[in-house]
Amino acid sequence: MKNVVGVKFKKEGKIYTFHAADLPLKKNDPVVVVTDNGSAIGTAVTEVRAVPLEQLPANLKDVLRLATEEDFRTRENNQKLEREAMQFCVKRIAERKLPMKMIDVECLFDRSKMLFSFAAESRVDFRDLVKDLVQRFRTRIELRQISARQEARIVKGLGICGREVCCATLLHSLDRVSVKMAKEQNMSLNPEKISGLCGRLMCCLSFEYEAYADLKRDMPKCGKMVQTPEGRGKVIRQNALKGEVVVILEQGKETTFKARDVQRDK
Repeated sequence: MKNVVGVKFKKEGKIYTFHAADLPLKKNDPVVVVTDNGSAIGTAVTEVRAVPLEQLPANLKDVLRLATEEDFRTRENNQKLEREAMQFCVKRIAERKLPMKMIDVECLFDRSKMLFSFAAESRVDFRDLVKDLVQRFRTRIELRQISARQEARIVKGLGICGREVCCATLLHSLDRVSVKMAKEQNMSLNPEKISGLCGRLMCCLSFEYEAYADLKRDMPKCGKMVQTPEGRGKVIRQNALKGEVVVILEQGKETTFKARDVQRDK
């Protein structure tokens, strides 16, 4: 058995598992951990728990310590550097007239590398920009082109529901979203109503899809003939949340029934 704890590096990010050893960690404690890119500050988002060795993730990294005041000062200085780098990079992009939009800058805890995330409609030759950045900041530079959904996750904003976009709050990963998911939830296929701020299908369609599929599993499908308490008819609509179906009876009348009260026609 090993003691492990779940750690997040960003509010909207994934939860990663780290070896906690015998450190007295509690939920919401700031911690310094070992990552593939060196040390980093994160937040413990779970309690420490013992896990059998065979259930541990591969390449399990360690929690080094609880974050200290010096660690917080280092992070604050890094954040100042990120803001400076963002301004410098935006200026150089404009001067070189590159067809790209800078979205985010991330500086590793030990400043061994800076990661610049940008959006663009096509491939961009940014080799000269990298030279500018290396000359200015004297560290390893990585430029990464991100998708429209990743951009929305970083920039954030309010969705059509009036709440902050799901990708920046409750979703840990950006799963695939399809039109089939919108159909399964009886949503209008009007692009304006099912698209998020990124212009792609809304993430919540994927988040709620399994629940709708579960609710509709035992319901008669649209177009199927059924027997109802008022006679034979065809299902024309479903309401999964209410557990109801709308049936057009053979005499032409539309009636709503609970799904449990109708039987599939044999």
